[in-house]
Amino acid sequence: MSGLPDHLDLHLIRILYLLLTEKNVSRVALKLNQPQPSISAALRKLRQLTGDPLLVRGARGMVATQHGESLLKPAKRILDETAKLFVQKAPFAAQHEARTFHIAAPDYLDSQFLPNVVAGVRRESPKSRLVIHNLGTEMDYVKLLSDGELDLVIANWEEPPAHLHLSKLFEDEIACMMRADSAYALRTGSDEMTVEDYLSLPHVAPSPMMPGYSGVIESYLARQHLQRNVVVESAYFGLIPYMLTRSDLVLTTGRQFMRFYEKSLPLKIFTVPIKFPKMRFYQLWHDRVHHASEHKWLRELIATTARSLSPL
Repeated sequence: MSGLPDHLDLHLIRILYLLLTEKNVSRVALKLNQPQPSISAALRKLRQLTGDPLLVRGARGMVATQHGESLLKPAKRILDETAKLFVQKAPFAAQHEARTFHIAAPDYLDSQFLPNVVAGVRRESPKSRLVIHNLGTEMDYVKLLSDGELDLVIANWEEPPAHLHLSKLFEDEIACMMRADSAYALRTGSDEMTVEDYLSLPHVAPSPMMPGYSGVIESYLARQHLQRNVVVESAYFGLIPYMLTRSDLVLTTGRQFMRFYEKSLPLKIFTVPIKFPKMRFYQLWHDRVHHASEHKWLRELIATTARSLSPL
């Protein structure tokens, strides 16, 4: 950039381009609706900046010098590229355009939710690509959103980061689930349990989603000075329902997640005897994509998908 003159005027490049194409000061003045002396002054300045006459007299008027001709294409390219900077971005045409979207989410979401999001993207923007990342302890999602490597994060937080944009997607009531023919389930014959039973039963819990994040259930129990008997911790949340079918373990999570597995596996849902707050799921995004039409489209599709989930 050191070779550029100070205070380079884009209008001067436009005059250069028109002079090289029109080869006539009067016609350029007419096209730009400027007095002829100002165009002549611009030509003098251009000659000074380039060290070349640019236009000289020929047999039938002015002609471009060899150096002047070599400047025609670069001048046009600069004007064309500059014009692109100030074109109003058109709304995202989902059916015809292709984008790649990066979403991070934990695997304990409602089992219908992400499959329905994928179906919606495939239906409405078939040329687009969707990359779903696991939201785990190693992921610095705040940095990835800021750097543009993630477009959206979906999860549940008690206190989401204040500087990120947020919209609530859905709530899920907390319940617990165990094998339908476990000793406890057969003994009670009811879908309710006592606080003492709940705390003493052997629990399986998901591994922390993020460093320093203990989750809604553990955080609430700690505030109540209660502790459950967690005997298994698993990073593979989607496998936990299958662990329940082969053990005496109890899982505590959102009721909508459990309803899906209760239909297909020999499991039973119990009402938790502790008044946990509901799990609230949000989508979070950075200000860098807040106004982009394709990201607005994606966020609305996700919000619509959340609204279509079966009510509790």
